[in-house]
Amino acid sequence: MTDQDPSHDQETTQPETTETPTAPAAEEQSLGDVFRKLGPAGYLAIAWTTVPIVGSILLWMKMGLIGDWLRGHEQLGIAIYILVFVFSAGFGVLPTYVQAILAGWAFGVAVGTPAAIVGVTGAAMVGFVAARVASRDRAERLIAENVKARAIKDALIGHGFWKSLGIVTLLRLPINSPFALTNLVMASAGVTKRVFLIGTAVGMAPRTALAVYLAAGVQELSKDAVADAKPKWVTVAAIVSAVVVFGFIAWIANRAVQKVTAAEPSA
Repeated sequence: MTDQDPSHDQETTQPETTETPTAPAAEEQSLGDVFRKLGPAGYLAIAWTTVPIVGSILLWMKMGLIGDWLRGHEQLGIAIYILVFVFSAGFGVLPTYVQAILAGWAFGVAVGTPAAIVGVTGAAMVGFVAARVASRDRAERLIAENVKARAIKDALIGHGFWKSLGIVTLLRLPINSPFALTNLVMASAGVTKRVFLIGTAVGMAPRTALAVYLAAGVQELSKDAVADAKPKWVTVAAIVSAVVVFGFIAWIANRAVQKVTAAEPSA
């Protein structure tokens, strides 16, 4: 009869189990966590989402009165229009599309288009600086914790001047792209001022010109109704054609942005 080592039995009968440490779920963050980490930029995002809606309603209500006043003051009216556009859109008080419509209504296509483009470009620069001051490095840290956000950031700034410029331009092109919020996102993601400014000017020029053109066309229709100058269908057809063409271009731009960001490495 032989003695058996109890420790030996225990080692052979009990299976070895290994536990894999669970990685922290960095991707799953509540909205409150994100807001808290953003600091002042979080409050700015809320303001730039809600305030322009209120501002646009007020501007729509006074569109005719303000347009008549600006038109009556000629060069001074243009200067005041651009100055108000730069700071009201830059600080997220008034949306760009309503102010572009105001330019078309007050000044027509020839004067209203360059005035609105100058205004929107200046407003973008003001919004960029304000967003950089508010976000500092908080947004950078938050982006680093999210795979999709990192992919979008890499697509924006990780592949040289021309590709970054192309993506910023495409992001600005669609009419439904929120101006102030896009300023905040791109400034927080680290887009350079040069790329941001050029891409914004090029990308927003078509949608701004379209808004000016539509407003000028509507005013032309109202004039024709009084003076019976030319058939209404000519102006209506031109407006509808412009909207359809621009809508198709914006759709292509959205598809291009989705394709570029989806192609970036996700990890």
